[in-house]
Amino acid sequence: MSDLLERLRTATAPLHGELEHHALMQRILGGRVSIAQYCLYLRNLHTIYAALERALVARGDEPSLQPFSHPALFRSDALARDLRRLAGDEWAALSVLPSAGAYADTLRRLSTTQPALLGAHAYVRYLGDLSGGRMVRSCVASALAIDGDETAEGLAFYAFDTPPGALARQLRIDLQTLPLPPAIAGEFVAEAVAGFERHRTLFDELERSTPHSPPLN
Repeated sequence: MSDLLERLRTATAPLHGELEHHALMQRILGGRVSIAQYCLYLRNLHTIYAALERALVARGDEPSLQPFSHPALFRSDALARDLRRLAGDEWAALSVLPSAGAYADTLRRLSTTQPALLGAHAYVRYLGDLSGGRMVRSCVASALAIDGDETAEGLAFYAFDTPPGALARQLRIDLQTLPLPPAIAGEFVAEAVAGFERHRTLFDELERSTPHSPPLN
């Protein structure tokens, strides 16, 4: 499956670019998102990550999922810490939007029916986190006026115990040698595209769900 990574990049490139330039992401990068909207964004990401990571742990014996089952990649605990810092102990009461709930349901279903395809969603999330997280962290830190190193409360989502560059390189290597049956390689790529589409739906819903407010700072 040495061409899988290239197929993933080619198939998802248009949606990847669309999400990078989505109004929600531009608000986050420009510090023009309200605290309420940013916390809602994190809350819904937590719903998705929690479902994905529970599934990855539950199906850890699946050879094609082993590259994605590394605890160093997991983000749900970090998101919970950030939400507790920014939204308080009752953060779990924040709304889970329909798009995030449906995405989590899909991940749980795949865990039972087609576990190998969970890797496509791990690809969508984790390589994005590792590649662009440092830039997003810097923008959020500035907007929230959070000082300190990468372990600062409120920014844990963007902090990795292992250098992100090393994790990203290893993931790319693993994707090139992923023990994925050729018969489902096309489904894997299609599932990655579907993952980006689900994120677009979530971003659209987040844009509609809270009023646009002055910058965080």
